[in-house]
Formats: sequence, C-alpha cells, structure tokens
Amino acid sequence: MKRVLSFVLCVVMVVCTFASCSTLEEGDRGAIVTMYLTDEIYDYDPILAYTDAAAAKILSLVYEGLTRLDKDGNWEKAMMDSYKVIEPDSEEDGYRIQINLRSNKWSDGLAVQANDFVYAWKRILEPTTACEAASLLYDIKNARQIKMGDASVDDLGVYAVETYVLEIEFAEKEVDLDAFFRACASVALVPLRSDKVDSSDRWSKRASSMVCNGPFVVRGIDVGEELRLERSSYYYRDTESNQALDKYVIPYRLVVKYGYGDKEAQLEHYNSDDLFYMGELPLSAREDYASEAIISDSPVTHTYFFNTENELFADARVRRALSMAIDREALAELVVYADPATGLIPHTVFDADGKGDFREEGGDILATTADLSQAQSLLREAGVTRGSFSITVRDTEVDLAIAEYVANVWEELGFTVRVESLAPELEPTEEANQSDTYKDLFMEAYEAGDFDVIALDYQMLSSDAFSALAPFAAQFSGNGVDMESPDYDVFSHITGYNSEDYSAVIEEAYAAGSDSSAKTEKLHEAEALLMEDMPVMPLLFLQDAYIYKDDVLSGIKDTYWGRDFRRMKMHDYMEYKESIEAAESAEG
Repeated sequence: MKRVLSFVLCVVMVVCTFASCSTLEEGDRGAIVTMYLTDEIYDYDPILAYTDAAAAKILSLVYEGLTRLDKDGNWEKAMMDSYKVIEPDSEEDGYRIQINLRSNKWSDGLAVQANDFVYAWKRILEPTTACEAASLLYDIKNARQIKMGDASVDDLGVYAVETYVLEIEFAEKEVDLDAFFRACASVALVPLRSDKVDSSDRWSKRASSMVCNGPFVVRGIDVGEELRLERSSYYYRDTESNQALDKYVIPYRLVVKYGYGDKEAQLEHYNSDDLFYMGELPLSAREDYASEAIISDSPVTHTYFFNTENELFADARVRRALSMAIDREALAELVVYADPATGLIPHTVFDADGKGDFREEGGDILATTADLSQAQSLLREAGVTRGSFSITVRDTEVDLAIAEYVANVWEELGFTVRVESLAPELEPTEEANQSDTYKDLFMEAYEAGDFDVIALDYQMLSSDAFSALAPFAAQFSGNGVDMESPDYDVFSHITGYNSEDYSAVIEEAYAAGSDSSAKTEKLHEAEALLMEDMPVMPLLFLQDAYIYKDDVLSGIKDTYWGRDFRRMKMHDYMEYKESIEAAESAEG
C-alpha cells in the first residue's frame, strides 16, 4: 500500500512539474475578467504617473522596476534578483553596487536587459526632460549635475557591465540603500526600450507601439469604450520549457469597460454581473457601499497648485487665506473615501529609518475646519479682496465635485471663480496604418503652466517624504535647465514657487545622506515651511476603495499603488465565457 501511495505521489509531482501546476482548463488560455479598474488615462509613459492616481494603478500592472512596494510601502525584489556591494579599490572610488537582473522578457519576446534601465534613467535626467522623479536618482554619481546641465548624460554612474548586470556608482561614500530601493519601485523608474520610445512621439499612446515588462500587456486602447490588458506570456516565464502560461499570471485578460457610461451606469452593470470589479464608485453610492468596500489609505493627496506667477496669487497671504476658507471635513464627507488633509504628506509615508508614520510624527499642520474670518482678514492685509480666476480639473466626477465646492467657498470671499474641466481631444494621425490618438489637454495645461489653480492627485513617488517634498526646490524640481539661456537657468517648480529658504532646507535634507533621522527632521521642517508659503494647497488624503464579486473572484492582492491581479482566479470562468460568446453570437 505504501509503495502504491508513493508511486501515485510521484506521478502527481511529475505531472505538476510538467504542467507547472496550471490552473487552465483544457483548450483555453484563461479567464477574461470585465471590470471598471479606474478612470481612463490617455498616455502610458511612466514618467507622467505622478500627477494621476489612475495612471499609477494601470502602469504598475504593465511595467516592473528593480523593486516593488507592498501595501505597507516596504520594498521587495522585482526585476532585481540579487545585489552586492563592491568594495572600493581606493579612497577615490565611490560606493558601488552590482545588481543581477532576473530573467524576464518584454511583451514582444526580447529580453529585458540592464541597458533598458540605463536608457530609462538617462532619459529622466536629460536637462530637457521634465520629470519630478528625477530627484529619486540624485544619489547616483553625476545624476544631479546632468540634470543641471553641468555634466553629460554619458557621465551617469549607471552601467550595464554585462547584459543582465547593472552597476550603480553613488555620489557619496554612504547611501541609505533601503531608501534607494524603495525609490527604485517608483513607476517612473521602470526600464524602457530605446527603439520603441525613440520611434515616435506617440509611442506611449498606442498599444501597437508599446512593449511592457510587467505581468500584463496593453493589448488594445479604445478611448471611451474599453482598455484591454492581457497576460504577458513572457513575464518571468521560461518559454523554452514546459512552464504553464499561467505560472506567474493567472487571468488571461482584463477588460476595463468605459463605454457603459458614467460611474452610476458602471455600478448598474456591476450589479447585473456584467462587471466583477469596481475600482471607483460613484459619489451617490459611496455611503451605501462603505461597509462592503475594501477601503485603505492611499499614497495620494488631492492638492490644488497655485500659479504663483499670476499676480493674484503672488502673495503667500492670499494663498493661505484661500486655504483657510476651506472646510476639509466637509469635503471629506462629500468624497466619502477620504480624510481631511492636515499637511501635504499622507499617512502612507514612512518617517525615519523606513519606520513609523511621517504624518503622525509631523502632526497636523493644516486646520481641517474653515476660518472665514481669518481668511478675510489675511486678504485685506494683502490688499486683495476680489479677482477672477479659474480652477482647472480633470473631467472626473470627484474632481468636479470638489472644485465646485471650493469655487462656491471662494466666491463667498468675493472672487469670481470658474471651473474648467478638460477632457481629452482627438489627435488624428497622418501616419500610414496607425490609429488616431488622444491629447490629454489637462496634462498639456499642467506641463505648460497654463493654469490659475489646477487640481492634482499628487501621487507619492516613493514611501519616503523626500520624493514628494524635494520637487518644490528648484534644483530638485525635475524640470531641468533652460539650455538656451547664457547661464543655464534652472526651471523652478511648475507653480513658479522658488524660495531660497525652502531650497536651503531641502539641500540640508539631501546632504544628510544615509543619516535618516537627520534627513527626516529636515523634511518635517520643509513641509511646515511649504505649508506656510502655500504654493500648493492640500485638500484631502484620498483613500483607495473597491468592491468585487467575492463569489466569482479570489486572489486579489493590494499593493502600494493599487492592485496586484497576478494570482487572481475567476471561478467557473469557462461557463461565463461560453455565455458571453453565445450572447455575442446572437447579436451577430
């Protein structure tokens, strides 16, 4: 009997090894899950993800960096297989590490190489590229000098010493590697293929011109109708062996529906079992679903940026007055899945040594209730009691609702305020055999500084506060330098804010290097100063909330920026697919 049992177990092990324990049913590639993941995005370039929580949720599914962050903000290995510190040969040599990459392929079957990281990081650091993530790389030798136009991009201390070995030389003798690896998890720092990015300025807007190295591939973009994300059959999978298609990614396709209409219509389809996951809920239903929804703090602060070059907002007292007039508790009640912002940095960011809560340690800097009397007093003191301006927002339900509330409050102060909602615009192509794309008018307005006040989901680029606070100092803004000016003038933050006092504090935080406690102390000082100058006005700490059919789906995992669907299973998916195919056949 024991021999028979042993034989059976051996057979099971062999079968599992041969099939890689596949969950697939015979003759099928896996489940197709229809969902409403998040709001639509119109550009899939990773360096744009910091202005939009929706972009971070989608791009974190299709790209993968050296590391990733778990739901608590701790880093874990992703493309990085292992690393080692290289002992310097002399005192002149810098601090170096070598990173061995895991074997992974792009969605077209080509191997992900160390050079793909070198290219992507150099692209961010080009003086002519605007990207707030640039300061995440400033620990690297010559990175800051390159961004300031004082060194060639070829001088960057990042090298592909072998095809799958990345070497990084740091600017200082000691580096907080834990913080650096958390920064490496940023969606902005993922690898990119030079042949794709350099081929067209629309490479990131078409599924046909994109390659991805994450668990899913952008297979189809039909603006206003649906986004199709498909399992990458190359994601860490050994295609030359018998590893199953679903060894690392179980679902075959995620179909993100937009054509059903507004979020209320989406919810109706969810309740009719046309959708199985809702990553955004309509405002009208949020209270009703509060007990059913899975709710957690997110690394996003809904923030208003002032154009400080606008004469109306040139005086910090005016900006503080406009902030004081807002009842953030009322706004949180309006949005439901949010908390009143008490500073710029939300509760998902670490304090010193990658521990604790930066927000709790820093305390409440901003009041959560309105003080109209003090606001009016400040305005009179500044000599500004009236004026006309606009609030620019994305064309989304939440952003519009917040803006309308804020506009009403500011009109009570005597201002004339217009809410300007910017939807995407069709961008016809003249290229043969290429589809039309869409211009994101909101991002164009933001990047050009063409706004009075603009509403952003200010996305934390890392679970460290430095990534969010440093860009308000000119040399850390990521906007580079004016290469045509005689002195290579540094472009300040997009708001026009350029404070010598604030920049000095950020410089001290940067100079603290691996001394995490000293660095964090300076970052708390920087945040307090920023909230005093108020070039940006935090309103809400947004929460992440979603619902799903738990009798149909399982295995969904939360991450720092959204969801991990790699191990998601759909029960009886063949039965569901057959009913869909039958319905489509009847319609056809």
